[in-house]
Amino acid sequence: MKDYSSKLLSKALDAIEGAEALLNIDKAEIAVGRAYYSMFYVAEALLYNEFDVKLNQHGQVIAAYGKNFAKTKALDPKFHRWLRDGFDKRISGDYGVDTGIEDDIAANMINQAREFLEAAQEYLQNSADEE
Repeated sequence: MKDYSSKLLSKALDAIEGAEALLNIDKAEIAVGRAYYSMFYVAEALLYNEFDVKLNQHGQVIAAYGKNFAKTKALDPKFHRWLRDGFDKRISGDYGVDTGIEDDIAANMINQAREFLEAAQEYLQNSADEE
């Protein structure tokens, strides 16, 4: 795995742990933002590792991930759906008022982020083993 991708995956785990800590102090709206960023870092890591692509705009990362990993089914398309939904929840949590983002929604996003991270790590390990 490329060093930059490894650092992004480490950052993704940090974001998950931050989201969990925020949820533990009843900050669900902020926790969804950290959970989303975890997924964003995972998508960035995959794109960089496989295609040497560094994108910094959320829409670009989401679209490129969808094209290269979801559409091809290199990874389960649900991760792309979760990434898109997570972006919307992050926007709502960061900028909205009366968002309806409760603890169960944040906990679910945190679980999704963790599952996405684990799938990416397995994918990258398997692709490294094939080289």
